[in-house]
Amino acid sequence: MNDNEPQVLHLAPEAALDWLVAQSTETLAKLGRRVAIGLAGGPGVGKSTLAVQLVERLNAARPGVAAYVPMDGFHMLHAKLERLGTVRDKGAPHTFEGGAFADFLDGLKSAAGPVSGPGYSREIEDVVLDAFIVPAEVKILVVEGNYLLLANAPWWRIKPLLDLAVFIDVPRDKVRARLLKRHAEHGLFSEERNREHVERVDLGNYDTVQRSKGRADVVVELVTEA
Repeated sequence: MNDNEPQVLHLAPEAALDWLVAQSTETLAKLGRRVAIGLAGGPGVGKSTLAVQLVERLNAARPGVAAYVPMDGFHMLHAKLERLGTVRDKGAPHTFEGGAFADFLDGLKSAAGPVSGPGYSREIEDVVLDAFIVPAEVKILVVEGNYLLLANAPWWRIKPLLDLAVFIDVPRDKVRARLLKRHAEHGLFSEERNREHVERVDLGNYDTVQRSKGRADVVVELVTEA
């Protein structure tokens, strides 16, 4: 990690994946302990896809070395959002258990045994407990989420836990189109509701996350057609 301006790379998705594989392997070799590779960025930029592919590539080369750790499992439970009256804001920083996520990641870095963690299902729009397990032998945690690099409480606690912080960047207009398509695919809400949510919440979150880009070690600007 460093306190200087981040390095900026312009890469196609496959080249970005190759670079992430090399950097993750190098970071592990350099530090010689369990490491956390953070993939941050706004909604719809392709972080989760890259994170899952990174884990697959690392495990193909060295079985069991890597595990996927998504921030999305730390959404507040839908029932809690209903009690708080913040369902319409779901996805914004204040609708996450950010402190619990920081505690989880801190414990995970030093865990000696297997640890289970929560995930998030877009099919039911809610948290799924014990959605994944990080086995004891895992050496590379691929941590992915929108708010890994935010500087405000409680999110500021996460960046010091990342051994490499990478910001994935995609232009706002491409993100809008992707998010509208994503919401439509699940068919839970009307087109009008989806459009309103994308414009008010998702793109608002995108703008918030963009302001944390300077805290990354490296910014990867993805070169994509869509």
